[in-house]
Amino acid sequence: MSGKFDFERAMERLEQIVNDLESGNLSLDESLKVFEEGVELSKKCYKKLGEAEASVKRLVKNESGEFELKLFDDLEEK
Repeated sequence: MSGKFDFERAMERLEQIVNDLESGNLSLDESLKVFEEGVELSKKCYKKLGEAEASVKRLVKNESGEFELKLFDDLEEK
């Protein structure tokens, strides 16, 4: 996966990796290589999810007049 990171493609690849590992059809060396790829992809996906969460946070003033970060979903509950 070169260029811009594609979260959906990474998730599809992770699913394929899990299926390949669960199948038991890979050699030990192939399994280790695929597992390492999966670990790297999961790190990138976790980072991307963190970035997405941060982008939906908003700065709001609370009852005491101080500003705090709130998740967008928390704001809709009020």
